[in-house]
Amino acid sequence: MIDVTLLGSGATMPTPERGVSAAVLRCAGHCILFDCGEGTQAALRREKFSPLKIDLIALSHYHGDHIFGLPGLLQTMSCLRRTEPLTITGPEGLEEALVPVLRLAAVEDYEIRLLPVPQSGDFAMKSLCPAWPEGAGFAAFPTLHRVPSQGYAFSLARPPKFAPEKARALGVPVRCWKEIIAHPTNAVEWEGRTLYQNGEPVLGTMLMGEPRRGFRVVFSGDTLPCPALEQAAANADLLICDATYGEDSQEDQALLYGHSTFRQAAELAEKAKAKRLWLTHFSQMMRRPEDFLPNARAFFPDALCGYDGLSITLRFED
Repeated sequence: MIDVTLLGSGATMPTPERGVSAAVLRCAGHCILFDCGEGTQAALRREKFSPLKIDLIALSHYHGDHIFGLPGLLQTMSCLRRTEPLTITGPEGLEEALVPVLRLAAVEDYEIRLLPVPQSGDFAMKSLCPAWPEGAGFAAFPTLHRVPSQGYAFSLARPPKFAPEKARALGVPVRCWKEIIAHPTNAVEWEGRTLYQNGEPVLGTMLMGEPRRGFRVVFSGDTLPCPALEQAAANADLLICDATYGEDSQEDQALLYGHSTFRQAAELAEKAKAKRLWLTHFSQMMRRPEDFLPNARAFFPDALCGYDGLSITLRFED
């Protein structure tokens, strides 16, 4: 099970209705924070997410509406007596961008690790915190903005179901099944002996059925439509995508500033075969983003206009 909440859905500057860029993902009681615009810690409190449960802060780039919430949040973690390390990642220039932020926060009671995430391949969330489940992966990918930028994909693999018929065929007693399911990569043992087949030890993975689909959540950050984002969003359960401009006629403006329109975000989600699309990062000039939603739904009928507090719980389907 994964919870995802949009904490800030506006761009450039907060308004009474919208904070600026931030979203949080929770899995197994621990969290990833995507961007940290001004007001993020207040939004976390409003949505009942503990800052102490954040293991990773993933910054898409270093414009103020994506990082100005960091000093206060880091200081609040100190006030709450955090002792666990915190990892912060971002694109090129991470250390240089965060030196003044860390100076402002003046954190002394917990370690802050700056981790550039390679823009290829996943790394295991368990490497940051052992509380994350097996199969929880995290990856960065390059995006197209006016400055170095990247988006992020969180994935949760799902192990295959245990296949009782395979266990029975090899004579594995029922009393051993629970242990096999809990530790499928171990050799199958009972009564002090290891089970062999054709001279090789039988592993728990050999007693499993077909692979099952896991979860994938993608956060675009600020970007023009680009192949890397489309590839990352392929078959995603949720794509949270830059949609700064509502009108199709604003494509030239979107190109100039490195953003997407509603239609462009929806076209990309449709091409990627994403299951859900949340539009976000709305220009403050757009008073009612929902008025432009038809421009997205013409290409992706289930597109939603994001709002602060929009939340979803993703559960495995079987």
